[in-house]
Amino acid sequence: MHLYCHDHPHTLTLTAEVVAASPGRVLLSETPFYPGGGGQLPDKGALRSNTGGDIGVTGFEVIDGQLWHLLADPVELSGVVEAAVNPNFRQMMREMHTATHILNALVFQSFDGALVTGVQMNDDGTARMDFDLPEADNDRLRALEAPINDVIAQNIRVNCTYIPFEEARAVPGLIRSRSVAPPPTEDGRVRIVDITGLDRQACGGTHLDNTGDTRAVKLLKIDNKGRHNRRVRLGLVGLGPLA
Repeated sequence: MHLYCHDHPHTLTLTAEVVAASPGRVLLSETPFYPGGGGQLPDKGALRSNTGGDIGVTGFEVIDGQLWHLLADPVELSGVVEAAVNPNFRQMMREMHTATHILNALVFQSFDGALVTGVQMNDDGTARMDFDLPEADNDRLRALEAPINDVIAQNIRVNCTYIPFEEARAVPGLIRSRSVAPPPTEDGRVRIVDITGLDRQACGGTHLDNTGDTRAVKLLKIDNKGRHNRRVRLGLVGLGPLA
């Protein structure tokens, strides 16, 4: 499924027609919302209609390749609505997702191509990443905090492109997770997020335009999770537990 937010990442409010609806859910002709995936939470926001006022969007469901919006109230919308993404939440998710890519890149480079085994971003400005690192020294992982913030300070450009999925599978390091990969578009391509000169990997989430657009990052904790996994917890300075 090709998402509008991939092509128009800065459009957070969009007028759209109701294509189909039932109580508490609606399908729109177009939507600026990111539905979540790859460890990133879905956007928050609301739909605004002339008849129903503001109705919160609580989640999303993909049915037959179409993105349904789940609503906070059991209303049945029709006509034209305005879809509005919460800008503060989208910005936080963009910062967290780009920060996790920076951490991922540094771990990949420093630990012989170690793969991600899990990732989860939270609504308090923190995230966790699990890596397949059976012999890792946790102090070496903690030492990555300074290089992460150095990449942020360099204000490196972040670009997004599309390449054929089979080509992505053939390039070592483009698909960085051990267990999952972003789903291809209808024409068989996969989205590549490129932090210029540092990292290039398949990803379907929302990202910053430049690494300098995020707050500083702190590594909060490193846990051993089983024989192979190292869980790295990180947070944006000034948010949640780091406020």
